[in-house]
Amino acid sequence: MKIALVSSEIVPFSKTGGLADVTGALGKYLSLDGLDVRLFTPLYDIAEIDLQNLHAVDFMQDMRVPMGGRELGFSVFTGVLPDSDADVYFIDAPELYHRGQVYTDDADEYLRFALLSRAALECCQRMGWGPDVVHCNDWQTALIPLYLRTLYAWDRLFDRTRTILTIHNLAYQGIFRSDVSRQIGLREEDRYLLHEEDLRLGLFNYLKHGIMYADAISTVSRTYAREIQTPEYGNGLDGMLRTRSDALVGIVNGVDYGDWSPENDRLIAHNYSIDDFEGKRRMKQVLLERLELPYDPDVPVFGIVSRLVEQKGFDLFFDIMDPFLHHVDMRLCVLGSGAKVYEEYFAELQSRYPHRVCFYRGYSNELAHMIEAGSDIFLMPSHYEPCGLNQIYSLRYGTIPVVRRTGGLADTVVQADPQRGEGNGVLFENFNPQGLAWGIDRVLELWRDQAFWRRLMRNAMEANWSWEKQIDHYIELYRTLDSK
Repeated sequence: MKIALVSSEIVPFSKTGGLADVTGALGKYLSLDGLDVRLFTPLYDIAEIDLQNLHAVDFMQDMRVPMGGRELGFSVFTGVLPDSDADVYFIDAPELYHRGQVYTDDADEYLRFALLSRAALECCQRMGWGPDVVHCNDWQTALIPLYLRTLYAWDRLFDRTRTILTIHNLAYQGIFRSDVSRQIGLREEDRYLLHEEDLRLGLFNYLKHGIMYADAISTVSRTYAREIQTPEYGNGLDGMLRTRSDALVGIVNGVDYGDWSPENDRLIAHNYSIDDFEGKRRMKQVLLERLELPYDPDVPVFGIVSRLVEQKGFDLFFDIMDPFLHHVDMRLCVLGSGAKVYEEYFAELQSRYPHRVCFYRGYSNELAHMIEAGSDIFLMPSHYEPCGLNQIYSLRYGTIPVVRRTGGLADTVVQADPQRGEGNGVLFENFNPQGLAWGIDRVLELWRDQAFWRRLMRNAMEANWSWEKQIDHYIELYRTLDSK
């Protein structure tokens, strides 16, 4: 099968979040499974993209597409996705993509990613390569199904092409003024395909049109696929998603255990395995020494690696963490950045409890690996979580996750049951401080039974959410579409 994978960010070339990890891994593992996968993404002027490793595609230079009464120009460069045979096609449009970052608040954000969608299809035409499936990701590429029904409907090259739209986070929809429909190249005769009520309200929603016209819709966990069909989690699109429920599936993201596995992690000083936890004990000491916190093997270490944003549930900490830190001998290691209110909160918490709390503002890949390996417990109290990766990393490292039962957290973490020796973490139900406090109390209770704790660690490390396993679900979805 021929798969065109279009994304605004792809590891290792560009990344702001989990979207990049997923699309990079998809490209790699689809290629390793023998599919003809080609990836399309912008050529940003960021440090992660090494121009010396890219080559100009001779027959795709100075290409032009009509957009809103003018022509936008772009050229194409190509490179290879690491550890695979997959080609990556970089859309070079300096006017739109040379801004030192992936996303902006600029007035032409709608145009930047409309061009990506158009350019991916234009590249397919120039190559004479008709993909069986175009795999779109989030609002930035959600126009492709609509473009295939309008501007590219004439081209027999796409007669058998089907589309999948993967929703990585429904909260981000790409909502702009209604007049952008003309500026992104759509014609008056295409207007009947646009969402009429939105147009009356003066709006144009990229993600909504992707949901309307993609042949299949996927999201990144089974529970999240159900949740987004409810008013609580649907962000105004729940009705449309219920209408298209027959086309909606949930597939939990995989993890590349080549990068995230304590047996071979090159970023930690001491490796370990399910059969030998000595390296984890040593990593606990290394982590605390790195963060200048006192080490005691009998004291539990809680870890957090996260964007510090409202979605992640850090409001729940405000009323409960002081009592825990005051009365319980514990360590709290926090790595992240984001909203000022949370950064200031964790900084203040550190100042009040300098021997129990360390807050590292920003991001360090090495420290993220050290926290996963050296912590005993990982806190992830998200309000909603489409999939989540850190709880999956934590399971692999034998670091017991405490999570809210939502989205991918509910699909990957199993409630600990000492009587049966089952489970791999702690889940709390209610999104409020009392719910999180219950989760922390529960995990501290489990910690006191070290015999069961070792069983819990083994259960966690036995969980398999590898891309080698999860990629089969995507291939099955592609084949189902290809047979229609």
